[in-house]
Amino acid sequence: MIKQELVDRSPVRFLEKVTEGGLKAGELGVLSSKKGLGKTSVLVQLGLDKLLQGKHVVHVSFNQQSNYVMTWYEDIFSEMSKNKKTTDVEKIKEEVMHNRVILNLSQTVEVTPQIIDTLKALSANHISIACVIIDGIDLPKVPVDNLVKMKAFAKEAGLSVWYSCNTEETQLSKVLGKDECAQIDAVVHLKQVPGCIDMQIVKFHDRTDFNTDLKLDTKTLLISEK
Repeated sequence: MIKQELVDRSPVRFLEKVTEGGLKAGELGVLSSKKGLGKTSVLVQLGLDKLLQGKHVVHVSFNQQSNYVMTWYEDIFSEMSKNKKTTDVEKIKEEVMHNRVILNLSQTVEVTPQIIDTLKALSANHISIACVIIDGIDLPKVPVDNLVKMKAFAKEAGLSVWYSCNTEETQLSKVLGKDECAQIDAVVHLKQVPGCIDMQIVKFHDRTDFNTDLKLDTKTLLISEK
């Protein structure tokens, strides 16, 4: 009961509402902003939403130690489950975190094949992954063929992939080349404005005409409506 309520009231529902269901299996998304504006908190919310639905999530981090990433999940879960019965919430937290895998990798140009091999190994052990989060990678340096490989694998494995990207540009085409952008299905950009962090939907599938009313709350770091 409580778990379903957490799913129904997940901050990710706001994002799905304006994007006609959000990122689908086989698709790549990019969450961009300047450094330190809240990308990891949003990515963790996306991951927790899948976990609460009983699905497996792999969170790949390049600039944060595993313990730090786990703390993000603990803090965001606490914000999402405020005012709920403590004993039940603790049981749910223990249950959902069991389906999360955190990988801490070194930044290399050819790290994508390493990620794919790890995902294949997990799949071989009967772990069906629904979402992969790749946080902190230097996305402009990822070769286009690596994005092609990741997208092909995502389609084959039936999972979605979210990348983070440090940039102040609101148009991904100013950060990545044309061929790289062609592999990206969704772009969400965070921008600091007076009173909140604005969440702009730059692209979702074939649409670029979004006029959204989403923000990242500066106190809770949860996605919400303005």
